[in-house]
Amino acid sequence: MTATVDKTAKSPKGGAKKVLPPVNKPVFIAAALGTLAITIWALISPSNAEAVLGAVVGWTSDWFGWFYVLLVAAVLVFVIYLAASKYGNTKLGPEHSKPEYGLLAWASMLFAAGISTDLMFFAVAEPVTQYLAPPSTEPETVEAAREATVWTLFHYGISGWGLYALMGIALAYFAYRMNMPLAIRSALAPLFGKRVNGGLGDTVDFAALLGTVFGVATSLGIGVVMVNVGLNTVFGLPIGVGSQIGIVVVGVAVATLSAVSGVDKGIKFLSILNVFLAVALSLWVLVAGNTKFLLNAFVLNVFDFVRMFPNMAGQTFAFEDTGTWMTDWTLFFWAWWIAFASFVGLFLARISRGRTIRQFVVGTLTIPFIYIFMWISIYGNSALDLIRNGDKEFGEKTMLNPEGGFYELLSNYPGFVVIAALATITALLFYVTTADSAALVMANLSSRLPTPQDDGRPGLRIFWALATGALTIAMLIVGGVGALQNATVVMGLPFAFVVILVMVGLYKALRVEAHRVDSASQSLPGSLARRSRTVDGHEPWQRQLGRVLSFPSGKKARDFERDVLLPTFEEVVAEMVERGVDAHCGRVDTEGVFVEDGELIQLEVDGKGEYPFRYQIWPHKVSVPSFGGHIPRGTEDYFRMEVYLDGGAGQGYDVMGYSKEQLIDDILDKYGRHVEFLQMQENIAHPDD
Repeated sequence: MTATVDKTAKSPKGGAKKVLPPVNKPVFIAAALGTLAITIWALISPSNAEAVLGAVVGWTSDWFGWFYVLLVAAVLVFVIYLAASKYGNTKLGPEHSKPEYGLLAWASMLFAAGISTDLMFFAVAEPVTQYLAPPSTEPETVEAAREATVWTLFHYGISGWGLYALMGIALAYFAYRMNMPLAIRSALAPLFGKRVNGGLGDTVDFAALLGTVFGVATSLGIGVVMVNVGLNTVFGLPIGVGSQIGIVVVGVAVATLSAVSGVDKGIKFLSILNVFLAVALSLWVLVAGNTKFLLNAFVLNVFDFVRMFPNMAGQTFAFEDTGTWMTDWTLFFWAWWIAFASFVGLFLARISRGRTIRQFVVGTLTIPFIYIFMWISIYGNSALDLIRNGDKEFGEKTMLNPEGGFYELLSNYPGFVVIAALATITALLFYVTTADSAALVMANLSSRLPTPQDDGRPGLRIFWALATGALTIAMLIVGGVGALQNATVVMGLPFAFVVILVMVGLYKALRVEAHRVDSASQSLPGSLARRSRTVDGHEPWQRQLGRVLSFPSGKKARDFERDVLLPTFEEVVAEMVERGVDAHCGRVDTEGVFVEDGELIQLEVDGKGEYPFRYQIWPHKVSVPSFGGHIPRGTEDYFRMEVYLDGGAGQGYDVMGYSKEQLIDDILDKYGRHVEFLQMQENIAHPDD
């Protein structure tokens, strides 16, 4: 899914023609070849592919099962810590930025981003399986029934959303606050510096992209078999690989058209529609079913989840032989969440600009989970109630044919044909929004995006939509959902190590920013004393008012760059060089690289050091504010020259119209704060000196 593209962030150099972002060839070629090779292998030799995947999954589970469990628990603790700490007040964007979406639209897109047809699949299939074949509890007992729903909530709950939250925070923070590319590699910049722009960064983005491809293929594969059952129930479409291939082809075609044409309004509409359809379906099951039991079970589930969650979070069954249970359930889900984290995290970042880390974490961990809890409790407990009241045949059918369990359950309620059709429509909407979103995100992951608001080329979106569809078909031929689950467990492992680096890089960046804030507060009194005076120690108030009410055009912005900004930067740099300081200035691209036609103007000091000082001016085209409902005559847009520091931390003010002396004062103010920050870092590194 995609968020609104901010078309206001443009250079005053003009030019309405949009240049398509370049393809990141090393990442694209490696991921494309890997995906196509596995697809062809699975189609040519399905039995060999199934055997090899099974063997690799066994090895991964034996040696890295503990790693998956520990990593997912650590990520959840980390994001909760960020929200509860002083870092929770940090905005995912410049300090003056505001959320782009209202709470309803944001909440709807939150749950639609990470929830799809898979929830319909597992909400019935897993509770039934955990009740009839639990990992260690005696089957078909009250305790097994209580654990069955909680295991499902655990696998589909806040642990996985912790991974989504981590990637969303990292991507949004480095893109919207630090003005870096909207890519996984940006989160590693605090650890590896400019090396992330080379082979190291390509490797990270490749791991993210390959994991995303298989994670999405798994989701789409599960969605396809669910839609197949729904279409069979409503229209009599045969259930089988042939029908599923046809559904994939049609779904990919629709998703491709949607992804290429731009889907911001459509996604927002479909997300909200999904919410209302899914809630309406659940309420019908609640009201038409055993309502008293379901309400009692819901309350019991809440307290059981709180009681059992700590133990489940660290459960590896080291002293018990559970066979393949850990691989089939916990490890599959954890690998799936990890593989999906880049995909969902990028989307969450795109819709969350302007929110604080605390708002983001609280929203992502609670809003979707409330819906998940409601859905699993209603459907899971309804299925368990059916079995415990004597319908064991339903339970056995669901274990053998999990995709049919959801519709089999609905057949016990009045108006089955209508609610089955409603469920199928909901599943189709989930399928399409997942497929078109995935095509867009994978195109972005395989591109070098100039700004966070840009998206990958339409051709790339088409390619990834087709490649993912082909991989889904191949895995369905190999072994259906089971093969997709095995592939996900394997492909999620490389990116799991990247997740650790993202955590460390994000924490380091937040800590450094906190130190900068502390150093700025110490140097503020001195900076205020250095403000330029022009007339009797003060700038004339008429000039101040004139600057405030000035709404310069692109031409005036270019003139200001040429006549004031660049000469002032050059003068400051010359003086610094004269004093033995390594300083440079000029135009840079959004990655901070000096280029002749860069959008930003930058003054850089100690650019190769661990903590360089960067003072950037970024031209923004924005709408003219109205005064009492009146927009000043002559223009609807104007250009702001906004200040960014240290590679992209927005300062929230405009220097357009500053004199040379005022601009120099501002640069020296910020540089003075930077020196205080360096001294603070030195004191931290050598406290006893």
